[in-house]
Amino acid sequence: MSRLRKDVNACNEGNALSRTCARQGCSENSGYLDHDIFQLTNLRSGPHDLLSRGVPGRMKLPVSTLKMLVGREGNYTGRGRFTPADSCHVLSRYLPVNGPWWVDQVKSRAYVSQFSADGSLFVAGFQRSHIRIYNVDRGWKVKKDIMAKSLRWTITDTSLSPDQRFLVYASLSPIVHIVNVGSAATESVANITEIHDSLDFAGDHHDDDGFGIFSVKFSTDGRELVAASNDNSIHVYDLEAKRPSLLIPAHKSDVNTVCFADETGHLIFSGSDDHLCKVWDRRCFVTKGKAAGVLMGHLEGITFIDSRGDGRYFISNGKDQTTKLWDIRKMSSNAAYTPRLRDPEWDYRWMDYPTHARALKHPHDQSIATYRGHSVLCTLIRCYFSPSYSTGQKYIYTGSSDGSLFIYDLVSGAQVASHHHHDAPVRDCSWHPFYPMMITSSWDGVIARWEFPGGNEEPSRWEPNHRGPFF
Repeated sequence: MSRLRKDVNACNEGNALSRTCARQGCSENSGYLDHDIFQLTNLRSGPHDLLSRGVPGRMKLPVSTLKMLVGREGNYTGRGRFTPADSCHVLSRYLPVNGPWWVDQVKSRAYVSQFSADGSLFVAGFQRSHIRIYNVDRGWKVKKDIMAKSLRWTITDTSLSPDQRFLVYASLSPIVHIVNVGSAATESVANITEIHDSLDFAGDHHDDDGFGIFSVKFSTDGRELVAASNDNSIHVYDLEAKRPSLLIPAHKSDVNTVCFADETGHLIFSGSDDHLCKVWDRRCFVTKGKAAGVLMGHLEGITFIDSRGDGRYFISNGKDQTTKLWDIRKMSSNAAYTPRLRDPEWDYRWMDYPTHARALKHPHDQSIATYRGHSVLCTLIRCYFSPSYSTGQKYIYTGSSDGSLFIYDLVSGAQVASHHHHDAPVRDCSWHPFYPMMITSSWDGVIARWEFPGGNEEPSRWEPNHRGPFF
């Protein structure tokens, strides 16, 4: 893990530590992250000082679950119960590493998959016009089986409304469709058994061919959608007015990912193939394409961004085979950067990342941490913060094009766990918001479940058939 790197020659010279991290899977900092987020993470997931023991200059060592329980029962801290931080300290040690167990398999690439905010539903989207919503609390029974319409190539993204009544799905088209998932019918065939209303993000700004949408997200209040597209723009759609409300000429290349920074909806984070992450304040000049700030550090395009939800920190996955942690207080103005042109000789969709490039660093890297070990090839691999309730967001996790999933410690940068199972890229993954349960979805068409060891009931273990992915 690394702080702001000041060596302007690093992009040419690299260093031995970077090469070691590239081989072993680690961060670019030999110690713990010296930043505000260290304290914030400790406040969310650290035990009470009376129960912990520290090493000078280092993060406090974990306190055993037994000691935590004895302290609670003996009212050692005077509170008589666990605080949220105490609970996170205990729960965060129970990682979902056992498995995998079969959830579903479809003869189509799995592109997107996410738990709902309350963990009761799980949404998976596949390339061949198929979306399934599972009821997690009822043995993963299919609650909604959706056959999408008017797709171009694949379902690129889905998003569930905050009240869990509606689902939107996007494709390489300016038309996003919305489905009522609260209806009684299980089968939802577009405009045959149910209406899939069309939301035209193009408005009057584009011709019939339009553009493609890579990412779409609901706002916290459920009134708006924000989308990233291959016309280099960010689009905001007003669901109440049923029309686009904002078009931001955001980047110099495809915008692969976008999300709201926090609950207010004022700030938007975006990532693009121009290698830049940008911060947009909707209250200031966004219609003119003027970002609130720019964050440099990736050497290749950004595939995904996940916000910590506090309007300050976010992580990004990059085609330079790294995940980076950002603090928007380090961002620079628009005038402070020059876009870096894409290397025409390398294409992440079907080529391995050049060995010599793994040791390179951006000469003006503004990220506060860099995590290496996973592979970001073939498709737009996604990464996330771990759940706040059970872990205090002390981990980050990411899919990988080698069929694996990686979990890193946010502060130390250590790779704390990895899953190696799928026969094709793991494009998306999701950690249950409350339980030690992880789902991986892969291009081999498999949705697999991972849990913490020691459950009372041993589910039927699924073993891969090694016949290769379904294309």
